[in-house]
Amino acid sequence: MADIPSDAPEHCPGTTSEQAGKSSACQGCPNQTVCASGATKAPDPAIEEIKLKMATVKHKILVLSGKGGVGKSTFSAHLAHALASDDSKEVALLDIDICGPSIPKIVGLEGEQVHQSGSGWSPVYVEDNLAVMSIGFLLGSPDDAVIWRGPKKNGMIKQFLRDVDWGELDYLIVDTPPGTSDEHLSVVQYLSGAGIDGAVIITTPQEVSLQDVRKEIRFCQKVKLPVIGVVENMSGFVCPKCKNTSQIFPPTTGGAQRMCEELGLTLLAKCLWTPRGSVPHSELEFLSLCFEGRSCDEGKSFLNEVPDSPAAAAYQTIVQSIKNYCSSNLTSAAHTD
Repeated sequence: MADIPSDAPEHCPGTTSEQAGKSSACQGCPNQTVCASGATKAPDPAIEEIKLKMATVKHKILVLSGKGGVGKSTFSAHLAHALASDDSKEVALLDIDICGPSIPKIVGLEGEQVHQSGSGWSPVYVEDNLAVMSIGFLLGSPDDAVIWRGPKKNGMIKQFLRDVDWGELDYLIVDTPPGTSDEHLSVVQYLSGAGIDGAVIITTPQEVSLQDVRKEIRFCQKVKLPVIGVVENMSGFVCPKCKNTSQIFPPTTGGAQRMCEELGLTLLAKCLWTPRGSVPHSELEFLSLCFEGRSCDEGKSFLNEVPDSPAAAAYQTIVQSIKNYCSSNLTSAAHTD
């Protein structure tokens, strides 16, 4: 939890809990007196600091998944690339997967380092208008393990949001780890003052993935985080010879489409494994180099590699849906003000 100090005992109820400083687990804790006084229940000052820092960021989008290995980080990277393809837009990609930072590899920045300036940490740039920040840039080697408990993870996320020199941005894409744990709670809490446009949720068709995605959706509902839409990845494989589609992960319970219908959510895309040269069956069914292992391993964006492909055109359709959502969100906020 974001409100548990790093020096707290094992069963700490949390500094904002009604039992803070009063629980039996608090006995002997160096923070007991402060917690019992009620001072810790005040809002984290970092929330206001981050709100001021994010005043120059127009849109903030989280990319979530209940299950790991569904292509969430790849989607985040190519979403950022797609948004940055408009030279008039400034885009940043923040990787808060503290224990499994894959974004530096996916965007071709592995081995790069973060530099400190008078205005904070300087992000690493893929393009002139696409900045990236990840704990991967702070490690000595890509093989180094980050073995941290929740409080240290939360502290790092706070630093990413507050201390990075983001400058003026049109879009900040936040790539999160799987699940609904410390990182998710922290980023939602710290951005509560600045406001989050919403979340894009990535899944695969089979029920074992959808079960976890439903938990992710419940998390969004509980923390009042709007869901922009759902992307079903790995929906099928298009044979490069016969062009028939095989379902690698059969949607035994109807896949993301039925789930979205039941929960009243928008299905943004059903993504196929489509080898180069294959033609997607529809705008909702696409995939080219985007989700091939080679594209990620080489740190390339298929939008730059094959910009005129049907897959790239379809991907832009999905990105346009996200842009439209953000624009309407901005308009609504302006009317409210």
